[in-house]
Amino acid sequence: MPADESFFAAFEGGQELNGGEESQIISQETHDYWMLPAQRKCQVQGYHRSVRLPTAIESSNQLIFSNLPGAFAIVCGVLYAFLMEEFVKACEAIAATTKKLVKIALVADHLKSRSVEEAAVSAVFLSGRPFPVWEETTLQIGGRSLWQIVAELSGKDEGALTEAYRKLGDLGAVAGQVLASRAGQGLGVLQVSERFRQIAAARGPAAKNALVREMLERATPPEAKYIVKIMTGDLRIGLKESLVEEAIARAFGVTSKEVQRANMLLGDIGETLRLTAKGKLAEAKMRLFHPLGIMLASPIESAEEGLSYFAEAEVEDKYDGIRAQAHVSGGEVKFFSRTRDEITESFPELPEALVGLPQDAILDGEIVAWEYPASLADTRPVMDEAPSHAGESKTTNLGRARPFSVLQQRLGRKKVSERMLREIPVAYLAFDVLYADGELVMDRPLRERARILDELLAEKTGIHHRDTESQRKIGQTKLSFEEDEQIALARVIRAPAFRASSPERLEELFVAAQARGNEGLMIKDLSSPYTPGKRGKSWLKMKRELATLDVVVTAVEYGHGKRVGVLSDYTFGVWDTNSDKARLVNIGKAYSGLTDVEIAEMTKWFLDHTLEDQGFRRTVEPKIVLEVAFNNMMESDRHDSGYALRFPRIVRLRPDKTPEEADTIERAREIFKTQSKNS
Repeated sequence: MPADESFFAAFEGGQELNGGEESQIISQETHDYWMLPAQRKCQVQGYHRSVRLPTAIESSNQLIFSNLPGAFAIVCGVLYAFLMEEFVKACEAIAATTKKLVKIALVADHLKSRSVEEAAVSAVFLSGRPFPVWEETTLQIGGRSLWQIVAELSGKDEGALTEAYRKLGDLGAVAGQVLASRAGQGLGVLQVSERFRQIAAARGPAAKNALVREMLERATPPEAKYIVKIMTGDLRIGLKESLVEEAIARAFGVTSKEVQRANMLLGDIGETLRLTAKGKLAEAKMRLFHPLGIMLASPIESAEEGLSYFAEAEVEDKYDGIRAQAHVSGGEVKFFSRTRDEITESFPELPEALVGLPQDAILDGEIVAWEYPASLADTRPVMDEAPSHAGESKTTNLGRARPFSVLQQRLGRKKVSERMLREIPVAYLAFDVLYADGELVMDRPLRERARILDELLAEKTGIHHRDTESQRKIGQTKLSFEEDEQIALARVIRAPAFRASSPERLEELFVAAQARGNEGLMIKDLSSPYTPGKRGKSWLKMKRELATLDVVVTAVEYGHGKRVGVLSDYTFGVWDTNSDKARLVNIGKAYSGLTDVEIAEMTKWFLDHTLEDQGFRRTVEPKIVLEVAFNNMMESDRHDSGYALRFPRIVRLRPDKTPEEADTIERAREIFKTQSKNS
């Protein structure tokens, strides 16, 4: 049988090649015509069951199947990797149901129907990411660049794209709607994964944009929809990585707990699937310098509620900084945020403070802007004793946290000047340990983890730690430092912890914490394990709003996700009466607090009272009054009031108030001054 003609004729006719001798040879000319030069070595795998790759292709082990015209794109969909179309169908089915068990079943069926490599890549994509969590690889493609590429490929103007975005709520869905179908389109999941890596490796916006454009041009509109969704990090199909873990367990007949633990250790849902498929989950080992999920706390309303879930509590101040996980190994230290981004560069003074730990470790804590005491020789650690003037004095002598607005000046910086290091020193307040002495300790109760943390930090000279019972008995209550080492040694502090067993004591601790300028309290069950990524009743947070303001809505925006198509994000202002004519000056923006019914009603009102339609945003008649609560206030040039509210939430609509009765900028200044005085 003539090799070239029969090979392509067979696939164009929908026939299978069953491994006959004649099916394994094609000419070099045909090979060169259909194949692009290799971009990087990769193992060709994932083809289906009885179908064989031609030997000339299979043995090359270097070929990247992309930009293939017409019939051979279909061939690659069968031979090299299933078409992205199958992934799209699965995503659409998952999005169409709200039932968790149905979603898990759909994902499990999809993964089981694919080869192991295809399923591994699909698992990463279904988690809403182009790359596994542990990798530091990023695409570095901005939303604006994606928008422009979609606009160019679709031929749509800005107004048409904006209208589509307003209705659909995300750029992926817009791409799926506005891009045109053409003959020969279609990509495989492994092709898309390879292209993502090429984009990440490309240097400069022009090179990256060219690769993205080429990929989207080759994709069908439904494929482009989900490619863009993966690139922007949000599939919006009601699927979390935890559900993908459960689906892997179901697909391969193991327990969810086994899969979850392996994925936690590896930080790679794809590699977890590979091990599961091979029956080797037990081989998963802890991979340091990949951030684990953090344990979350549930809010409570009162001191009474704070002790209603467990009998004995450890109580710490709730600091107004940023949550940070510290990984220490072999003289290397890295810090990761709660979103698993590395933030070490923003705090170059911190690694040195932990580099001398006696063993590898993963710590949980908070980075705060810190006001150090004038003389560290007089510093005393906090005792586990009832609140008293003396106890509070010891806490104060450790130093105190400065407002978040101060720390904010350090965030996101790749280079920190010497001046900023001096003017805005920081501290890492460690309050938990996840890994120590070569093993995970998260399953141990907090009482035991606290002991491990105390011992770990006590061995590192210069790290403040709380007193243990034995230290109290022998009167060890003071830590001494050489004058020239004071700041360097004080950058890691064992977060002071108290015990509480009555609501009255909790209330006293709460008042003392706020007097120190902190947000409130963290209340923790001493018998609880550390559960990454879960919000339960083992950790509780007790805080109260700084104040509330009555404000007037000045602009509204369309929401995202389940709030697509409704105006749910409100910008609001207060009155500036210092000029000849009173005017509203914006002070914040909030999108939480109202019910779905209230949002729907307000959407109708705002549509009827729009002053200017800016596409996704509308300025509106200033007639709606809201009561807004917030945690603190910062000076900011983001709004024309000169202030910004932190964590604003809508308490309620105030139809009983006219716009003229809303609060003034003078009231905002009073709140800011009071806050500054207390902190």
